[in-house]
Amino acid sequence: MSKELMKGNEAIGEAAIRAGCKLFFGYPITPSTEIVEYLSKHLPKAGGTLLQGEDEVASINMCYGAASTGARVMTASSSPGFSLKQEGMSYLAATELPVVVVNVTRTGPGLGGLGPTQADYFQCTKGGGHGGYRQIVLAPSKGQELYDFTMEAFDLADKYRTPVVILSDGFLGQMMEPVELKKRPKAELPAKDWAVGGCKGRAKRKVANYALTNEIGEANNLHLEAKYAEMKDSLQRWEAFQAEDAEYLIVGYGTCGRIAKSAVLKARKQGLKVGLIRPITLWPFPEEAFANLDGVKGILTVELNFGQMVEDVKLAVECRAPVYLHNRLGGMLPSENEILRKLGQVFDLAVEV
Repeated sequence: MSKELMKGNEAIGEAAIRAGCKLFFGYPITPSTEIVEYLSKHLPKAGGTLLQGEDEVASINMCYGAASTGARVMTASSSPGFSLKQEGMSYLAATELPVVVVNVTRTGPGLGGLGPTQADYFQCTKGGGHGGYRQIVLAPSKGQELYDFTMEAFDLADKYRTPVVILSDGFLGQMMEPVELKKRPKAELPAKDWAVGGCKGRAKRKVANYALTNEIGEANNLHLEAKYAEMKDSLQRWEAFQAEDAEYLIVGYGTCGRIAKSAVLKARKQGLKVGLIRPITLWPFPEEAFANLDGVKGILTVELNFGQMVEDVKLAVECRAPVYLHNRLGGMLPSENEILRKLGQVFDLAVEV
């Protein structure tokens, strides 16, 4: 199958169409705007509808209403706009409605800038709105994964009746790479007997959203807790690169994951046993990737923030190896030499950079 040269944002839009997305509600914001532009041109040709809401709050609530009908729905934004969607996402989690939400992150805090960041990690993985909910978070590191993970996100959203976040960034969204527009096998998914269909076809569904008694409120949350436990057991995914015999592990996702892979290759050429763990699901976090740390002397996480994923790495490692952080901020990206220099610094290694 041939490949097409596409921006990451365009790959997301094309994948959504091929996954059967019929409705998109959003508001343009850099660096995610190409998703809206691409879908505005191509989604109607596929029998879908795109509506630009007056803002992000309106857009996520349009998704709420559309998802309740059982249609495949998506929205996209960038960090400040994603923040505005958080109340709506909490409601989606409470009513167990499947929506795919793309966050092409930009720097902050506040209005910030247009460069790439990973400072939205906490917001995405810990449930950015109120109520302590969880949502699946997928972290692509290249154009092909932006396409593949977006297609998969719709299946996961339908299977688990939950919002699914594609966590991209300004670098991945704007970069052009060859993308194979492959088809995804049709998944075996549960019937949407919960979907509403008007007065005559109204579904007999229990909405676990608003509880006037604490007992009902606890029961609703226990139901969600059990579902999240099932997701945590079955969905953990990661890439292990030259990690089998590694004495030192670098951990990075998304853009940092692809840069860290180059650092691993350079370290191996110098005879250093360095490997990479690249989380693909940020929630559930791939704790299983750190189950066996025999022979591992230390771990370095690489992030575009003050240090967020490093907390989950430390929890997974449980003090079995020292964990350090190398970070860049404000839209700056680390180089492979920077990563190796930090690795040599914290673990007292002779590294050539």
